[in-house]
Amino acid sequence: MSLPLQQWDVVKVRINPADRDAHPALVISADEVCASAPRINVLYGSTRQPGQPVRPHQTVLNGAEGLDRATLFSCGHFYQIAPDAITGHYGSVGPVRRREISRKIIAAYRFPL
Repeated sequence: MSLPLQQWDVVKVRINPADRDAHPALVISADEVCASAPRINVLYGSTRQPGQPVRPHQTVLNGAEGLDRATLFSCGHFYQIAPDAITGHYGSVGPVRRREISRKIIAAYRFPL
């Protein structure tokens, strides 16, 4: 990907080689890590099926972040990827949803405040 990566970018990547298609991923590594590290942390997304409940550790991103459809992201599992595995950029997460995702990560890992 030619654009510099930033925290909160929603990108397109294939994490599992067996996957047929690439999926959205949310960059959670800090900007300085994105600029120089060989691997970055992301949350991986999958299409939300109609009527599928959103669990407490999940968040939904959609067109506001540049996605074509409602997509579930688990805030309780980080994946590491090589930045050069990213094949596209959807958009970025705004301040309100950033806070929501941050709270869900803290809750999922039971970090004390």
